[in-house]
Amino acid sequence: MLKRAFDLAGSVIGLTLSSPVLLLIAGLIKLSDGGPIFYRGLRVGRGGVPFRMLKFRTMVVDAERRGGPSTADGDSRVTVIGRVLRKYKVDEIPQLISVLIGDMSLVGPRPEVERYVRLLTDEERVILSVRPGLTDWATLWNSDEGAVLAGAADPERAYLELIRPEKIRLQLEYVRRRSFWVDVVILVQTIMAVVLRTKPAALRLREHRR
Repeated sequence: MLKRAFDLAGSVIGLTLSSPVLLLIAGLIKLSDGGPIFYRGLRVGRGGVPFRMLKFRTMVVDAERRGGPSTADGDSRVTVIGRVLRKYKVDEIPQLISVLIGDMSLVGPRPEVERYVRLLTDEERVILSVRPGLTDWATLWNSDEGAVLAGAADPERAYLELIRPEKIRLQLEYVRRRSFWVDVVILVQTIMAVVLRTKPAALRLREHRR
């Protein structure tokens, strides 16, 4: 109950404070090519139930027909304004609506597309026992996925080999250790990472030791 109350309060406050920026971005996207303002990506949520995750659209209208779900920096499908939105992570703000209606949480494993969920082992499917979130340890560890995939001949294969294994490990760790205070710490670290463009020291140290 405490986590859901925290999600409700956080999403309402976040949407209220960011509403002027949201309206400005919505107008710019609409004026840029006349296409939809939002991208409503199909993701798998708690209990394996699919839902539509809202983001500001950063790619061309027919992007899904042109390639897979993994997007590298420099991907030709990303629009001019989309590159700016992705760089500063503001394309993610509409997900607060998903938090408000209960499909997502402020903190939790990032939701995946069905094709990647099917790759989960029986032990890893415990990740689906909690609401997916805006941020978690895996998000902090790899806050710029596009940069990691940039230049890869096959971005989807690079994602599966270079990013997904550690992402799954950190998501499992979150599920095992989750608590209200863990969520608060992750949120504070996320805000610091966005503002200062840095990773938490513990994650940098872990990376160095690998």
